Amino acid sequence: MQLNTAIFDMDGLLIDSEPLWNEAAAEVFRMYGVSLSEEQYHSTTGLRTKEFVQWWFQHFNLGDAEHARAEKLIFEKVIEKIEQKGRVMPGVPYIFRFFHERGFKIGIASSSPLGMIDKAIEMCGLQQFVQAKASAENLPHGKPHPQVYLDCALALNADPLECICFEDSFPGLIAVKAARMKCVVVPHFSQQKSEKWVIADLRISSLQNFGELHLNLMQ
Repeated sequence: MQLNTAIFDMDGLLIDSEPLWNEAAAEVFRMYGVSLSEEQYHSTTGLRTKEFVQWWFQHFNLGDAEHARAEKLIFEKVIEKIEQKGRVMPGVPYIFRFFHERGFKIGIASSSPLGMIDKAIEMCGLQQFVQAKASAENLPHGKPHPQVYLDCALALNADPLECICFEDSFPGLIAVKAARMKCVVVPHFSQQKSEKWVIADLRISSLQNFGELHLNLMQ
């Protein structure tokens, strides 16, 4: 099938929010006497906040009672930090114009809540491009489960085989491939040489490096 739909992850791909999630989580976890290493944080990149909190609360034997409160505090702190110092990733305006000019349907599929997706769209100036948004926040399963990508494709009236998706996390990559969609992965620079990205259809260092040749090769 001919590709005619582009779907994007958000955190770490459109806005440089991963460090801000890290900061917010570190501040909240310190309230419980816990400190996460950078390696530990990266190991759970791509999970929903709920799953992230549950994972590390279980790891550090912090119990279940505070899950909801910790999740809410992290989300509130991340919103504050994005408003204060959020940064749009290189190539974001370019890549959305690229697909818009070629008549592609465009959506965002994220593990983050819809409120944060809306904040990112506003910050990046993408209102005129984004035709559908899908959040995994309240789904039974988040990434690497493919449901959030399938939901976004459905909202765009697109067949999964017509979709090209952009991701920066390994759970996101698995979700895209499980949805039978093409995946372009844009890893964090510290992980770009990892062999785990081999199942992606294309690996690039920045959204601004994607061009007509790449698109034609993936058709």
